[in-house]
Amino acid sequence: MPAKSRFTRLDAFTKTVEDARVRTTSGGIVTIASLLIVLYLVWGEWADYRRVVVLPELIVDKGRGEKMEIHLNISFPRVPCELLSLDVMDVSGEQQTGVMHGVSKVRLAAAAEGGQVIDIKALDLHSQDDIASHLDPEYCGGCFGAPPPPTAIKSGCCNTCEEVREAYASVSWAFGRGENVEQCEREHYGERLDEQRKEGCRIEGGLRVNKVVGNFHIAPGRSFSNGNMHVHDLNNYFESPVEGGHTFTHEIHQLRFGPLLPEEVTKNLGNSMPWTNHHLNPLDLTSQATDDSAYNYMYFVKVVSTSYFPIGSKKGILNTIADSSDLIPLGSHGRSEDGSIETHQYSVTSHKRSLGGGSDAAEGHKERLHARGGIPGVFFSYDISPMKVINREERSKSFLGFLTGVCAVIGGTLTVAAAIDRGVYEGASRIKKLHQR
Repeated sequence: MPAKSRFTRLDAFTKTVEDARVRTTSGGIVTIASLLIVLYLVWGEWADYRRVVVLPELIVDKGRGEKMEIHLNISFPRVPCELLSLDVMDVSGEQQTGVMHGVSKVRLAAAAEGGQVIDIKALDLHSQDDIASHLDPEYCGGCFGAPPPPTAIKSGCCNTCEEVREAYASVSWAFGRGENVEQCEREHYGERLDEQRKEGCRIEGGLRVNKVVGNFHIAPGRSFSNGNMHVHDLNNYFESPVEGGHTFTHEIHQLRFGPLLPEEVTKNLGNSMPWTNHHLNPLDLTSQATDDSAYNYMYFVKVVSTSYFPIGSKKGILNTIADSSDLIPLGSHGRSEDGSIETHQYSVTSHKRSLGGGSDAAEGHKERLHARGGIPGVFFSYDISPMKVINREERSKSFLGFLTGVCAVIGGTLTVAAAIDRGVYEGASRIKKLHQR
């Protein structure tokens, strides 16, 4: 038997001769409608193939020796910048006092005057024009019994008021307004401090810390260590000539651990995003008010590492170890060239109390008692979760899945269209026969 005949017997798609085919108006309408439906459904398959979804994954965080960045922007309308200090410490024993690297203090006008930003030139309390530049080159100011600071302009001397303050802090001595201190009287430290009494302050910038349990706080006065205790010089804070004194009324404009997600990411993903910058930073736009000078606020933060991998990025964990992060500029930590981001979400609980002790009877909680003592200020204690969230961008389906969907759409639509056309044709034929009788 010829080879052609063998394949002919296997043909599952039998054909009819042209003369046996019947074309109808209803068949043309069904054909056009089926083509439009096929185009619409194929377009839907293409849109579904191009759709990006974020697949969350929860794993144990096995990172060691890592660093993380803390970015803050907090306003204190009733405390001048000169009285505020930012201190960071953690359980590893690393302590950073009077942190200023990457952090700016922005002087604000009094709230009654609008609270606008004062000119940046007025940011520093000690103008460079007043720092003993006119003194004899051989001049060596005394430190009044305290050891000269290692950062002194002239070794072994205290030629400026700031150097005397550092010397006092090194031996845990209170400094006050600098009365009877030659350097401070020469620079009019007390007078300038009094001029700023009614001002507010905004602290903004970033810190890079060890990724371990720790805390940072904003409190009045220069900080120093007294034995195993961390204390502050509170004289200038409490001895205020301003009516009502200074208080730690504050507004947290922003507080985040790690970088923000790029705006294009949230725009592209829209409502499919399972977490947003607002969910990452629940303390943003938080405000607290008090008229009590001896009052502190405590925020207890639970930090959860969160990685974001866009399509096309490497699937490994980002490198955030201490040896490499020290070489990365502040603000760039946690970002990769391929768009991957290492950031952190956090949850928070808060507590506030008066340093005078007592109960919360005024708030309806007589059973809640507070201890006496402490340091006024705003304290943030953060703990690191052992779990890590990984969010990966993926296509909702593969290209092979897209082709399979297209074939299913075409085949299913044409099959249903053929059944409809056959039903219409048979129905019309029977009605025609009934009329002919």
